[in-house]
Amino acid sequence: MADTQPQFALQRIYLKDTSFEVPGAPKVFLQTWNPEVNIDLATAHQPLEDGKHYEVQLAITVTAKNEGSTAFLVEVKQAGIFQIEGVDEAELGPLLGAYCPNLLFPFAREAISDLVGKGSFPQLLLQPVNFDALYADSLRRKNEAGAEAADTTRPQ
Repeated sequence: MADTQPQFALQRIYLKDTSFEVPGAPKVFLQTWNPEVNIDLATAHQPLEDGKHYEVQLAITVTAKNEGSTAFLVEVKQAGIFQIEGVDEAELGPLLGAYCPNLLFPFAREAISDLVGKGSFPQLLLQPVNFDALYADSLRRKNEAGAEAADTTRPQ
């Protein structure tokens, strides 16, 4: 039986969840605008029932604080369905953990920019993200945590 050729196809990109809050409105609009912006990123993936498709999610939370209080909070979960077949486990992790989120990022970035603008705040364009480095860092942390767990289970 011949090996099947690896297959990768983007099936769909969609906005799975979003939230935008301006807890200090209208006072926030009367203050001098000098925000501190914090950005949190998270990725997740799960296989779908047919075993050939995966849902990948990129979650981005942006919190802007101005004069010590939250000016706005925006959360976006951008997701996609990817067909992935014939890919070995060593390649599947980076594909789901770095390559797919990289494809989703421009859509999440646009959604965040639109929401912030509609909230009457200055344009917010997120800088590009190196998902390969984030994935590598995630693997390193998991390996370190695994090594620490192994050290604590050894007999003294």
